[in-house]
Amino acid sequence: MTIPATYAAIITAAGRGTRAGGDLPKQWRDLLGQTVIARSIAAFADAPRIVVTLSPEDMARGIAQLSGPVTLVAGGTTRSESVHAALKTLEGSGVTHVLIHDGARPLVSQAVIAGVVQALENGAVAAAPALAVTDALWRADGGVVTGTAPRDGLYRAQTPQGFRLDAILAAHRDFPEGAADDVELALRAGHPVTVTAGEDDNLKLTWPGDFDRAERILGGAMDIRLGNGFDVHAFTEGDHVWLCGVRIAHDKALLGHSDADVGMHALTDAIYGALAQGDIGRHFPPSDPQWKGAESHIFLRHAADLARGMGFAIGNADVTLICEQPKIGPHAGAMQAELARIMDVAPDRISVKATTSERLGFTGRGEGIAAIATATLLKG
Repeated sequence: MTIPATYAAIITAAGRGTRAGGDLPKQWRDLLGQTVIARSIAAFADAPRIVVTLSPEDMARGIAQLSGPVTLVAGGTTRSESVHAALKTLEGSGVTHVLIHDGARPLVSQAVIAGVVQALENGAVAAAPALAVTDALWRADGGVVTGTAPRDGLYRAQTPQGFRLDAILAAHRDFPEGAADDVELALRAGHPVTVTAGEDDNLKLTWPGDFDRAERILGGAMDIRLGNGFDVHAFTEGDHVWLCGVRIAHDKALLGHSDADVGMHALTDAIYGALAQGDIGRHFPPSDPQWKGAESHIFLRHAADLARGMGFAIGNADVTLICEQPKIGPHAGAMQAELARIMDVAPDRISVKATTSERLGFTGRGEGIAAIATATLLKG
């Protein structure tokens, strides 16, 4: 699912979450190896722009812990104040639509997000996921049932709630007293809200027991991803090459916009491929002069961090270098160790090997080096 280029995601995380218990606000608590807020942000990794609202007292923690292209905005004392602050940062930026999501809903699926985006793309001013109420409803007082209420037409609201930016920003300005959520503000402003499909697993972490339920959901299914990468670089004048993070003396160098580490480039693309996140050029455009001559460990570390941010562990990676010269065998161990260090995984999960093309083709003629890589990612 691709979020359009003119969309932005707003993740609300400025509350204190005291009902959830624990020593930290719930958005900063660990959930199977990642913080709740990191998981919520990762669900919107495809968004061109992500704005996160934080309490001012959490800003230093956010700067230190939240990686990736996110904008941090100081929130207010209410949810509405926080959202309004985030919306104002997007005004005049070219953003046309926003997806406003609770930072305490770390298990939102791509299908739920896609449903909201599709409704907006179909012309809805506002759209939000919800689940029809199926349980009987009671009224009670002092622990005693005092009556019942009809459940027909009732829904349990979820997020992300999507809006045309100009409409929801105007609603916040027109109703500064705020509301329980942004759908309520949209309704006050007279905008119809399209209901899209929610999911039971898209729970909002509110009570201590919700963390146990979230852990059961995360552990209930294994998501295994496989990606491959291929890269080629031609030889040019020089006295060394960089291969899988290791400098090797040679009578030629490899030509490229960055340091031309063909092995690391192939592995980086393999990870991006497993994540369905494009390739190096998407994240580090060669047209951008800041990446000219860049060391390739920057790219590989970004891919590995992105995988972890999306909830995946790196199961293993296999790199094959295709060349006649230089000889790879004497350096394979150092390459394995360096790739493992950059990716922050155990060396026994990394394989580096080489082959020749039996003097056939451009590699056989000594015109360059090719590399093939495969990466396995695991979640659950």
